[in-house]
Amino acid sequence: MKRIPRPRISIYVQLVFWTSVIILLLMFGVLYIIQTREVKAIYQEKRERGLVMVRYISEMNVRSLVLGDLESIDENISGLIREDLAYVIFYDADSKPVVVSQSIADNAEVINQTSCAGEVSPGDVFYNTIRLSRGRSLQEVMEVEVPVFIPGSEKKWGSVKIGLKLEDVFRRVQRTRLVLLGFGLAAFLLTVLGANLLARRITRPIKNLVEGTRRISRGDFSYRIPVISSDEIGGLTRSFNQMAEELLRAREQMEEANRRLLQAEKLASIGRLSATIAHEIRNPLTSVKLNIQKLAEISTLDELEREHLSIAQAGIEQIEKFIKDLLSYTRASSLQKDYFSLAEVLDESLKLLQPSLKEKEVVVEKDYQPDLPPAYVDADRLRQVFLNVLRNAYEAVDRGGRIEISLRMNREEDRPCFEVRISDDGCGIPEKDRENIFEPFFTTKSSGAGLGLANARRILDQHGGTIRVVDKEGRGSCFLITLPCPESRQEAQT
Repeated sequence: MKRIPRPRISIYVQLVFWTSVIILLLMFGVLYIIQTREVKAIYQEKRERGLVMVRYISEMNVRSLVLGDLESIDENISGLIREDLAYVIFYDADSKPVVVSQSIADNAEVINQTSCAGEVSPGDVFYNTIRLSRGRSLQEVMEVEVPVFIPGSEKKWGSVKIGLKLEDVFRRVQRTRLVLLGFGLAAFLLTVLGANLLARRITRPIKNLVEGTRRISRGDFSYRIPVISSDEIGGLTRSFNQMAEELLRAREQMEEANRRLLQAEKLASIGRLSATIAHEIRNPLTSVKLNIQKLAEISTLDELEREHLSIAQAGIEQIEKFIKDLLSYTRASSLQKDYFSLAEVLDESLKLLQPSLKEKEVVVEKDYQPDLPPAYVDADRLRQVFLNVLRNAYEAVDRGGRIEISLRMNREEDRPCFEVRISDDGCGIPEKDRENIFEPFFTTKSSGAGLGLANARRILDQHGGTIRVVDKEGRGSCFLITLPCPESRQEAQT
């Protein structure tokens, strides 16, 4: 039998519903208690008012009742019948009605019904609620009856019963209920609104967490959830962001490890290839080079022959340079580190390239931060890095171009580091080639083996530094080189 999936109800809807239900139950319970007490208080007030009124009538007419002056009693009560007093009835000692107000004279059932028949005491009060027929309608009346005693005597001379109309009580009760109902509706709206705000406050971080987990599951470890509270939800959000940060860092470390592993595999393959090239090409090439040099020494050669021999020698030198660069790239040599001024290393690299720069009329602008501490580096290998980057800048600019070199101390991941920026106003590097230019044998130039920048990155990796292409204003390209700055000599040598 196929199970029918239950409809999915969001946490937001559940929170709004159950919070509203609980608060409304509590609120209507409180309103019911208030209404009950208020109604009871209104009725109690009516009873007390009736008791005061009936005792006043009793005291006012006790003498006439004892003397049997019924006409005086009738005259006294005729002026008392008003809006809230329905009727007045006097009974004698035998509980027989002797004086009845005109408003109830035709209702024998009410007249003949008394609560003071039998033994009663002076402080007794009797209450009763009846319904009177008024045409087609019924009128509720509260009866209050007290026995009549003469002070100092225990003989009951009769009793007085009044009927109080309850319309004003009903109106007050109705008004109270309407007020409480209005308060209840307002409280209901406020409850729903408050539950909605509470549910949003609780579910918004949860939705952000769900969205964060989805993005992380898709590999987007850069997503961060805004922390909007300092409670447990805020703590959970901060923990999530910290987890995402650690995952991002772990992925970057893994990618870097994979890159280094791939680089090591490439180096191993290139190393085997370079060993074969050195063995199979270098020795015959040396023999060819010596023979060309001997031929060039012959004095009988004409100008055209000497030019052809010069072209052959240049080609051999280019092959030798390629083999040298290849062996230099694949050779796993250790660094000879010591403390050197990076400004001096940069200036020495510029001196090696100065004749070419002067010939092409390239303007070099230097901006070195003063009073920088020395760097713990291999100066020869680092000079090679700067020379490769400067040579690329020189080849990229036109005649009269500009090369800018800046040296600064900065902080990267809360650790001090040196930053060297070498930028030019040349043709620039396409976005798609910015990462590939550091791969071995990749080049955009018509000549060259494509090992210069690859060798520069490998040397910087050995130093714990980095090299990358960053954006710059205007045309051209900018290389950012970072090198760690040890905070102590002991740290530098570890």
